[in-house]
Amino acid sequence: MMKALIIGSSGGIGAAIAAQLAGDGWDVTGLSRAADGFDVTDPARVDAALAGLTGPFDLIVTAVGILSPASGAPEKNLSAIDANAMAQVFAVNAIGPALILRHAARLLPKDRRCVIATLSARVGSIGDNQIGGWYSYRASKAALNQIVHGAAIELGRSHKQSICVALHPGTVETSFTKDYAGRHKTVPAAEAARNLLGVIAAFKLEQTGGFYDFAGQEIVW
Repeated sequence: MMKALIIGSSGGIGAAIAAQLAGDGWDVTGLSRAADGFDVTDPARVDAALAGLTGPFDLIVTAVGILSPASGAPEKNLSAIDANAMAQVFAVNAIGPALILRHAARLLPKDRRCVIATLSARVGSIGDNQIGGWYSYRASKAALNQIVHGAAIELGRSHKQSICVALHPGTVETSFTKDYAGRHKTVPAAEAARNLLGVIAAFKLEQTGGFYDFAGQEIVW
């Protein structure tokens, strides 16, 4: 039986991915703040939770992130930048996934194909940024993309069949996007999960280290 680890399994996309995999016969392990107290901003909790898992996992998906702190909103202009708020966004969106990735070598198999996918966002693309704003969120996702790319290089040395990627899920109908979804076409979480899992299943080894959208199209850095 194929094994999957979904981090952020109580969120809209994470829950949908976990449900889809379970329905397809996978052995699914989930971790989330709501269900397990799994807090990606707490290094000790991340280490304790992941050290307690028994792999290897054929698929690891990290589906955690915030647009802004609960009391704030994405910045519309430079004057709105707040150091504490930016630090919180980076802690969840970039540092948290990095803390997870440092456990990847132990949790992934060395003798077969495996995928570790971290949800990013198209707005983290520097080349695609045409309107500015959302400084903390954009920058944290750009940082995440660099972390994922570096992790892919390192994992490729020891795990020759590993694929480590950053994925843009599109604008999904979840509480995460409810205040901003009116500007973009949205899809239900179940559809987003099917899209992402289809892309993950089709990845080739040479695509490791890349940044892709829900249709499998590469996104410019």
